[in-house]
Amino acid sequence: MKSRLKWVGLVGLVLSALSLFVHFLLARFTEDGFSEYQTSITIFSWRPIFENVDIPTTSPLYRRLWGPVRHLESLHPHANPRGNYAEPSMQTNGFIFVRIQGGFHEIRNSICDVVAVSRLLNATLVVPEIQSTTSSKGISSEFKSFSYLYSEEQFMTALAKDVRVVKTLPKDLKGARRKKKIPLFRVPYQASPYFFLHHVLPVLNKHSVVELVVSDGGCLQAILAPQFEELQRLRCRVSFHALRFRQEVQELATNILHRLRSPGRPFIAYDPGLTRDALAYHGCAELFQDVHTELIQHKGAWMLKRGIVKGSLSVDSAGKRLNGSCPLMPEEIGILLRAYGYSWDTIIYVSGGEVFGGQRTLIPLHSMFENVVDRTSLSSSWELNRIYGRESNLASDYPKKLTPVNVELKRKAWKLAGPRPRPLPPPPARPKYPYNIEGWWGWVAESDNEPDSTVMELRMNAHKLLWEAIDYVVCVEADVFVPGFDHDGKGHPNFATLVMGHRLYQSAASRTYRPNRKQVVKFLEETRDHLYQANRTWLTSIRKHLRNSLLDGLTEASVKSKSLSFLSYPVPECSCSSHDPAKSTSHTSSSSHSLHAALGSVHHCPAWMDTSMTSLSIEKERDEDLDEDDTSSSGLFLRNSSGAAHENGSGEASKEEAQLEDQEELEGGERR
Repeated sequence: MKSRLKWVGLVGLVLSALSLFVHFLLARFTEDGFSEYQTSITIFSWRPIFENVDIPTTSPLYRRLWGPVRHLESLHPHANPRGNYAEPSMQTNGFIFVRIQGGFHEIRNSICDVVAVSRLLNATLVVPEIQSTTSSKGISSEFKSFSYLYSEEQFMTALAKDVRVVKTLPKDLKGARRKKKIPLFRVPYQASPYFFLHHVLPVLNKHSVVELVVSDGGCLQAILAPQFEELQRLRCRVSFHALRFRQEVQELATNILHRLRSPGRPFIAYDPGLTRDALAYHGCAELFQDVHTELIQHKGAWMLKRGIVKGSLSVDSAGKRLNGSCPLMPEEIGILLRAYGYSWDTIIYVSGGEVFGGQRTLIPLHSMFENVVDRTSLSSSWELNRIYGRESNLASDYPKKLTPVNVELKRKAWKLAGPRPRPLPPPPARPKYPYNIEGWWGWVAESDNEPDSTVMELRMNAHKLLWEAIDYVVCVEADVFVPGFDHDGKGHPNFATLVMGHRLYQSAASRTYRPNRKQVVKFLEETRDHLYQANRTWLTSIRKHLRNSLLDGLTEASVKSKSLSFLSYPVPECSCSSHDPAKSTSHTSSSSHSLHAALGSVHHCPAWMDTSMTSLSIEKERDEDLDEDDTSSSGLFLRNSSGAAHENGSGEASKEEAQLEDQEELEGGERR
């Protein structure tokens, strides 16, 4: 018996040693590819919670919440060249080397502009260099500047018939650039074609190479003369076809989309637009409290000193908000969505590389909707680390060991001190280590000057580009998109406007709300004291406003956004219509006329495009509106409020009112 126990113990020791050896091997080779063998069932933090039954896709309520915008179903993407469009010649006027600075939306706008400029000047474009993704920022050396975010091969292949694109400059020109012997232009924001043809082209012909520095999110006018319309379609081909994210980023974005759709329900994508720069530029500091207000004010003072904004540092944030110049807060967006009829268990994806104020700002939205998620709750840490690549370990700022205190020396000094009693000297200043400073904003209490960005912060800025790339894919594919704000920290269109422009091009009929912030704030102020117990009249006003914003927002975007960024409203240049106006003259309405004015003269789709399934029939729409009554949208503003109504004995009355209200909304939405 003892010998058997000895053998059992020996086998246990051998197995333990073998287990330790295997663990050491796994720890050693994890970064070299063990992540490729991870289980297909990824564990992430989101656990969906649903209580309401799925709404039938044929019901009026589903069509009101998730259905396509019928007036836009005839609009299709069509960015192919029209008429005579010559391929780029092998003999060009020279090389254009571009350095692009800025955030995600500025980079994307700038790349599209420099491709159009290269076509305009008949130049060979070197793959642009993105300043935020260079190896000096502490990011992985596996990827070059452009390839950190986008696929170089896809970019060059997709533009083969538009512009000559090469990866690098020839050796002689590369050496001249290192010695700073090539001409450089710091291109102003929205420069005209005249600037490039009369200032840049002569220098390009003389030196065979120019370097352009683009820092404001665009270097070519958003609205061009009719003779340059092909350049507008080229911008669309670049943004919507040539600029594809690199494989690892695209795969993670696709996986997140699959996880969002796995419950079998549609979802809303929401972009808060709450960045420190945007809040400072538009004077919205008082929307926050304590240190966040001080941080925004500090950024505003910095902008005033450099002439980015004009006026004084003291700004009436409340007046700005009432004027619609400030972002809608997450709480306000949540109230709008609940008032419109979205239930508390609706899936909402929150995008954005930065939400100023952190998760505390999103607490009211979480309280109104149970399934509020973002990229971190839909992916694991190893998946995110995989898209970063292999990064070097940065030196830690934390002290490895505190200075030891010599107790004997302290006792000796005490004995040799003067006569007693004596006052004790003030204690020495407590050393302030980085982990003792409260939060990343700790410098505010100690200095008037914001410290320079550390290598870790620069690396984080590069990571934000990848986060926003994932969010961009999810927002474009979402069933519903809601922007919180549409301007960045320079007064230009932001990330949300790029998403709305892409959705308008790719699937114009998808629901993209464009609420009028001034009108929304007015609605909210009307019932400020009873915000969560709003009456039926107020709910009806909110619903009508959101429904109208699906089309009225296009009219506003065609006037305001397009003049600053063509990609925010690429219609009618990059779209075609399958709807024949000659066949529907008897059904035109005032809303159709205003929509046609916003869309402009849309080209009729060519015959090779199959549009037989997208023709509209006014009679069919009216019949569908009367198919089924919506009895579940009333009472969705507060959780389980409909159940309470039935318990109070007023269930039948509220049911009839809901039927009448939703019937009126559905019919009114088509008569606009």
